[in-house]
Amino acid sequence: MKRIAWIGILGLAASVASAAARDAKADVKAAAKKLQEASGYGWTSTSKSEGAAPGGQNRPQAGPTEGKIEKGGFACIKSTFGETTTEAVLKGGKVAVKTADGWKAGSEFQGGQQGRRDPAAGMAQRLATFKEPAVEAETLVDSIADLKDEGEGLFSGALSEDGVKALLTRGGRPGGQAPTVAEPKGSAKFWVKDGGLVKYELNVQGKMTFGEREIALNRTTTVEFKDVGSTKVEVAEDAKKKLE
Repeated sequence: MKRIAWIGILGLAASVASAAARDAKADVKAAAKKLQEASGYGWTSTSKSEGAAPGGQNRPQAGPTEGKIEKGGFACIKSTFGETTTEAVLKGGKVAVKTADGWKAGSEFQGGQQGRRDPAAGMAQRLATFKEPAVEAETLVDSIADLKDEGEGLFSGALSEDGVKALLTRGGRPGGQAPTVAEPKGSAKFWVKDGGLVKYELNVQGKMTFGEREIALNRTTTVEFKDVGSTKVEVAEDAKKKLE
């Protein structure tokens, strides 16, 4: 009888934990949806990587990425890498990037190895699969099996191996196949305030193989939201024409 009782208690505990995880996921998804439904918002994304960069040794760390988006309208993104700043505008799945020769549509960049030498071409390639941060945060929730409510608006959990692989290989490698990933692991944290998402952080790790070269990577990305409901995006006419 005691064994049966303990089995029942363990089963109940598992059910309670599962329900709590579902509730936590629902809360974070609702917070991300609230952000998506705002008339506009801004964000700052910072990324810190440990391990060698696939493009070569001693490359500088990427600087912050600043973005603004209006619901159903334009998104404007400014990214820095070393001493170089690159601007882009997106709408309806199309991207335009500012170059030394003026604005260019994403389709005007020829790909291949160009993105490794030209920051504008590299940005056009990365943004070809752009997903606004509020949507990405909602998608991340599905990659977490057990999301925990840590209290005071903080939620956290481990990412699935498939989720980590997708994040590490996103964008592939210019001119080649996507790398293979071994020993993937990662985690995500979400901060919610007044029912809306205000920040999220993800850490992804793994051993990536590019041809015969293996690189151990450990990358942490933090995205903070601001000016929710008051953000306006101004776009140059030359950029708009490239998005037609």
